[in-house]
Amino acid sequence: MKAIKPQVGQESVWDYPRPPRVEPAKKRVRIYLAGICLVDSKQALRVLETSHPPTYYVPQSDIQMSYLFKTPKTSFCEFKGQASYWSVQLPEQKLINAAWSYPEPGKGYEGLKDYLAFYPGKMDKCLLDDELVTAQEGDFYGGWISKDIVGPFKGAPGTWGW
Repeated sequence: MKAIKPQVGQESVWDYPRPPRVEPAKKRVRIYLAGICLVDSKQALRVLETSHPPTYYVPQSDIQMSYLFKTPKTSFCEFKGQASYWSVQLPEQKLINAAWSYPEPGKGYEGLKDYLAFYPGKMDKCLLDDELVTAQEGDFYGGWISKDIVGPFKGAPGTWGW
């Protein structure tokens, strides 16, 4: 693995910290599924961690929560704590475990409380400002790849040991 050198205006995921850093997103976040805008936020947070594209967390106040319901699934992050998962129920579509949250985030990550992150690969369209993002490969991390982020990115087969 060799890190790609960022150009002017780009960030390398290899310059992101570990443990991860939480910071305000500078871009508007919108998420669409089946023609419905589930998320429209100018208050998102992004989590930056070495080798991963940013993950965007949006406040519940900017999510159409009437379409979401909690599932029994949980997972644990050594930094952020225990995650809860959410499914999306639309009139003609249901996506299981399409988003996650940290109801009781760990120390240093308290700002994520009452925020949810969505897997961009499960949605029809995820936008940062007006740019359509690409989902991070794999089904574990949920990172958002935009033109101003360079890798290579962890998540694809063969990258677990990075």
